[in-house]
Amino acid sequence: MGIVNTAKKNGFLVRNLRNFFEHRALWMYFLCDEARKTGARPEQFAPAAIRRCGLFHGGRAITGIDSQQAAAEGARRGGSCKLLKKKLFPRAGQMIFEMKILRITDDNLDVDFYYCPLVAAWKKQDCGDEECDKMCEWAMEGDRGIAEAFGCELDLPKTIAKGDGVCQIRFRRKN
Repeated sequence: MGIVNTAKKNGFLVRNLRNFFEHRALWMYFLCDEARKTGARPEQFAPAAIRRCGLFHGGRAITGIDSQQAAAEGARRGGSCKLLKKKLFPRAGQMIFEMKILRITDDNLDVDFYYCPLVAAWKKQDCGDEECDKMCEWAMEGDRGIAEAFGCELDLPKTIAKGDGVCQIRFRRKN
């Protein structure tokens, strides 16, 4: 069947905000593509670098510290899934990804995304379905890093990049 990723909300503000996420996806794609051209293997560095970025941003969201120690401090302090939702999924983000918050407790955050601007950007570069899936896996390392900083784990039962038509994002606080 392939990837289906059609935006239903296309207002001026939403389109412009999506461009920021597409830009981020293009940076990632071009960086990995150029690395391949030099003989480097992006799978050997991209997931770790993206996760490191997520840990940094997650730690910073918890502590408010803009430093290298933010990720470690954030991971030590942890946080609830309610705080994670507040920091990671503001109203604008919900509009951009056409999200539906299904459940929010201290221990669980279940969110469905019905549109992905990152996949849209990769498709504009003629990435095939398999490459989009790989890029998505790497991109989600950032969210896994943020989850880790909040003392949570992230599960992705379904993703748009796999052709599922929805991204099921499931955060669970570690015990």
